[in-house]
Amino acid sequence: MKHAATTVMHGGDLGAIRRRFPQAPEPWLDLSTGINPIAYPIAAAAETWSRLPGRADDEALCAVAAQRFGLRDPAMIVAAPGTQALIQLLPRLVAKSRVGIVGPTYEEHEVSWRRHGHEVTVVERFGEASDRDVAVVVNPDNPTGRLLTTAQLRLCKATLVVDEAFVDFLPASASLAGDLPHNAIVLRSFGKTYGLAGLRLGFAIAQPDVAARLREELGPWAVSGPALAIGKAALGDAAWFRTTAARLNRDGVRLDAMLAQAGVTHLGGTPLFRLTQHEESAEIVERLGRHGIHVRAFSHEPQWLRFGLPGSETAFRRLAVALGI
Repeated sequence: MKHAATTVMHGGDLGAIRRRFPQAPEPWLDLSTGINPIAYPIAAAAETWSRLPGRADDEALCAVAAQRFGLRDPAMIVAAPGTQALIQLLPRLVAKSRVGIVGPTYEEHEVSWRRHGHEVTVVERFGEASDRDVAVVVNPDNPTGRLLTTAQLRLCKATLVVDEAFVDFLPASASLAGDLPHNAIVLRSFGKTYGLAGLRLGFAIAQPDVAARLREELGPWAVSGPALAIGKAALGDAAWFRTTAARLNRDGVRLDAMLAQAGVTHLGGTPLFRLTQHEESAEIVERLGRHGIHVRAFSHEPQWLRFGLPGSETAFRRLAVALGI
């Protein structure tokens, strides 16, 4: 069966924004994504590039990830080349179903389930989604920051897919992973938290039989050797995580103050981004673009803007100048 191609707009497309503002100063300051602007310092032995990764490499990463995510059994975790790969894989493993997605949210979920012939409805309330065969929720939500409690999620009787891409810097109680219901699959991002989106690493957390099926479908060598090595080192580095969480909190407070001073209304967000509203959001995008700063706009909500966190004093100053504050 052929399906019409669907293009989803994402942040991070600097090629398009450079063409739109060819006279903007370089380097561009990309605030259009929710990726940690200060990446984990990477190092991978040369042999990880020159040999195929072994099963032991995958198991070593999953053992560290299981500890990091509070899992009781490493067999419940599956490493994948990014959570996007898992978002596209899951609809292939489920019989044609009625799928409820709590939205507005990350659009790739809807596109992926529709592509495989499922009956998809985007709903405003989680209760409406949980009445379907499959319920999908991004928690905390991208881009609104809406956060459902684990108690609310546990009421769901449907097959439950919870995308926790932005949960890492919230309290551990915000995640469903540590005490996973039998009907749930949780997706966890690596690249956003550790600022290494190009590494392409993400995880699915599920009951061992479901995890085994996902592993089988991904096939051998799904994750590169360098990603396995870097992921293991980063996930095991508790000191870096604590320092980063504190920095993001400080920088988030500073960004909020700047946006308020510029007359931009705070709507929500997570420790890695802010969703805002302004009646003249298109003009703000233009102004920032002329200054070489890219933020995320939304065609379905033309007054919305999403700001990622600046990663340096220079970046904060550039944003302040562009906002005119």
